[in-house]
Amino acid sequence: MKDDLIALQDYNLWANRLLLESLAPLSHDDYVREMGGGWPSLRATLVHLAGATRAWAERLDGRDATSLPTVDDVPTLADAARMLNEADARISAFLATASAERLGAPLAWKNLKREEKAAPLWAVLRHTVNHASYHRGQAAAMLNRLGGRPAATDLVRWAIERQEAGAFEEAR
Repeated sequence: MKDDLIALQDYNLWANRLLLESLAPLSHDDYVREMGGGWPSLRATLVHLAGATRAWAERLDGRDATSLPTVDDVPTLADAARMLNEADARISAFLATASAERLGAPLAWKNLKREEKAAPLWAVLRHTVNHASYHRGQAAAMLNRLGGRPAATDLVRWAIERQEAGAFEEAR
């Protein structure tokens, strides 16, 4: 199970990097332009993704995270990218040291409504990847509407790239 979670997190880091690279050429006006399609803008989408990822990193570290940042808290693409990259790095570091027993144990936290919740840690870690995939899709659709070039971030593309690089043979 741990190897699967590490692979999923590696995929998530790869996909988030491609998302950020595809957003980098945008003007600030396009980044903040409200157009709907889930979140009102690319900025709102990315701030939500970064803030939620940071909230999970906090929870994995045993701290409460009962609020998310607003677009006013994270005004630029660079700010959101920094928050997302730092949160991803924290989750990766946590996962690298988590034992199989810990991954199977429940994680308890307070949600954004301050309600007590619990789920197996492995499910929470899979959720962070699934959540990011969902919002990357929203961002890709918005970027496409702006005339940008969204990166293809499918899991199988990551696997093909890693296979061609020989990464899977090295892991055996």
